[in-house]
Amino acid sequence: MAFEMRKSPKNSRAAEATGVVPMPSSPSIRICAEQLYQALQQSPLHFGQGSEDPWQEALWMVSSATGIAYGNLDQHGDDVVDAQALQCVEQWLQQRIRQRRPLAYILQRAWFAGLQFYVDERVLIPRSHLGELLPEQLSPWVCPERISTTLDLCTGSGCIAIALAHYFPHSRVTATDLSVQALAVARINIEHYQLEQRIDLRAGDLFAPLGQQRFDLIVSNPPYVDNSHMTALPREFRQEPWMALAAGDDGLELLIPILQQARKYLHENGVLIVETGAARMALEAKFPNLPFTWLTTTSGEEVIFVLNAKDLPVSQ
Repeated sequence: MAFEMRKSPKNSRAAEATGVVPMPSSPSIRICAEQLYQALQQSPLHFGQGSEDPWQEALWMVSSATGIAYGNLDQHGDDVVDAQALQCVEQWLQQRIRQRRPLAYILQRAWFAGLQFYVDERVLIPRSHLGELLPEQLSPWVCPERISTTLDLCTGSGCIAIALAHYFPHSRVTATDLSVQALAVARINIEHYQLEQRIDLRAGDLFAPLGQQRFDLIVSNPPYVDNSHMTALPREFRQEPWMALAAGDDGLELLIPILQQARKYLHENGVLIVETGAARMALEAKFPNLPFTWLTTTSGEEVIFVLNAKDLPVSQ
């Protein structure tokens, strides 16, 4: 956001007592955002579930309450926040601070790969690094013209499957998930984008629901958090579905079968792209002979690998 933030004092007695900075009546968008920021900053919150810091969350609340697009708020900094919108942000702020609810669940809204999605507690909040790569059609590791069939393993909210359909407009997408509840959310998003004819949802564990199908491209952001890290997750993250995060003692519970079975479900020139998070080192130790290509994200992390079908293990 372009306008310069004039931070309010941090010595409010009300803020110290409740974690919520008193909001003036009829504030401007600028003042409202600054007050929200102060309240969020002073509270013991964790971020990273669709927003990176309290300022982003403050702007997200203001944008949602006023109906002004997030990217256009700087053009409306002096506009007055009406009573209805002000009531919304105050209620959301109370939930965010006192219940430690992730803001995406409060608003039932999240963004991924430039697209908006419905989310609730049945699914992981979209935040995969794959969201940076899909708008670029996974270039240069994938030739878009050759992609007619794609598979999204562990689809959750359906955000990756829908992004695949959006950015590969000539491709049919199959999406699997073990959670029937997650698939219900994915269906809401698929219907919103009117992609029922192009995305096929399947309930089941990884490749189990696929039969003899083969694909040009398989993409996945599976659970990869190991047990020790699961027990140390902040309260906000513990409100997400356990099965969408937990992946055993080493984080490889799903990554191993994906690598062991993917070749069977890829065409000869197919490509596998998977996010591994902190499980990367354990995965490389488990498969020391695989020629992983690790992609660098804008944050500098290298937690997504690319493998060609011919380089994958032959399925047993």
